[in-house]
Amino acid sequence: MTVLRFTKHYETPGKVASAARHHAWLAEHARPLRLPVLTVVGPTSLTYEWIDGRSARPEDLLTLAGLLGDAHGAAWTSDLRPAALNTPHRFQDGTVFGDYVGPRQTALRRRLEQGYLPDWVALQAMLALLEKTAEGPTAFYKDSNPRNFIITEAGDVYTVDTDDLTLAPMAYDLAKLIATLILTYGPLPTESVNASLQAYNKAAGRHDARLGATDRERLDDFLALHAVLTAPYAGRNGYRHSGAPHPYPGGSA
Repeated sequence: MTVLRFTKHYETPGKVASAARHHAWLAEHARPLRLPVLTVVGPTSLTYEWIDGRSARPEDLLTLAGLLGDAHGAAWTSDLRPAALNTPHRFQDGTVFGDYVGPRQTALRRRLEQGYLPDWVALQAMLALLEKTAEGPTAFYKDSNPRNFIITEAGDVYTVDTDDLTLAPMAYDLAKLIATLILTYGPLPTESVNASLQAYNKAAGRHDARLGATDRERLDDFLALHAVLTAPYAGRNGYRHSGAPHPYPGGSA
């Protein structure tokens, strides 16, 4: 029987090593996530087992929200409890997670330069919103867009494209999933978004009650950030819709 593989190529050996460490960290500390097996580590490539399935759809949101909450809760309990959102975190095995604030400050300033924010005042408002959300227990961010989940015919969910992890507040990655589902499929019912947040909080809260406290206002803050951060990708890579409401309609997003 032929065993299918998927090989991903990287620009440098350092990026290979970082991606492999992030995969290994998730496999150990976010065990609710099912990952393709990493079979070969090459000088400039990683080879994984091939998973046959489809990308996530809106009807999968509730399941994926619970999965993310469970994974974030497990990771906080096992390894992320001491991590601070405004400081890159280095683990004993050499794995490094970028901080939550710094990279997003840079990205928001770039959005102003690109025309996705109308003026300096709007940028300052988004930077203030970012600072406001940089509190509470620390989770990881893995860019939970629909293409980064593979759902098999049997209903098993695999998480892929885990090369670049950063720190983030609880539910920030859930908001990314919601935002990119909207970009891909169009508006989601309010009831579905509320139910997904409830499922996330319930799953995270099973690990520690403090982890299940994200309210809808905070989720909306995350969605506002994602609306600006993902604005350049609208109309590209399968993102056919305009996405979540842009907090600054004067911008070109």
